[in-house]
Amino acid sequence: MYRIGSGVDFHQLTEDRDLWLGGVKIPHHKGAKGHSDADVLLHAICDAILGALCKGDIGTHFPDTSNEFKDIDSKILLQRTYQLMRAEGYQVVNLDATLCLQAPKIRPYVAQMQEVIAGILAITVNDVSIKATTTEKMGFVGREEGLQAYATVLLQKVHA
Repeated sequence: MYRIGSGVDFHQLTEDRDLWLGGVKIPHHKGAKGHSDADVLLHAICDAILGALCKGDIGTHFPDTSNEFKDIDSKILLQRTYQLMRAEGYQVVNLDATLCLQAPKIRPYVAQMQEVIAGILAITVNDVSIKATTTEKMGFVGREEGLQAYATVLLQKVHA
């Protein structure tokens, strides 16, 4: 049996935070604001997996009202989501994600992001697609007020 899930996440950008994308610290003068490290890409992937499992969303499992998750590394959130998925008897077949941000350019970091994500999800880097786009300076992304990420994941049942 297969299941498809989609996820999306948004975060504001601010001068006083590091920018984490796909589990990789990206040099930039702005970072994402959030309760955790605000890694929009990993959050969208978590939501895609949880959606495929019909298990709610990232806020249900890792609420931003809990001190347990204050400034937490989003790789830990993805690891916990992975463990929940495995407990349900599924594995990831592949993942396709898109980052929407005006700057910085992320192409130099994509391979590292793929390695981090593939390592957590126990798949190969060839099963992790990460793309990026700008909004041609339109909207909150174009004004560099925020960023967003979309993720789609295909899961396969491997045991009951």
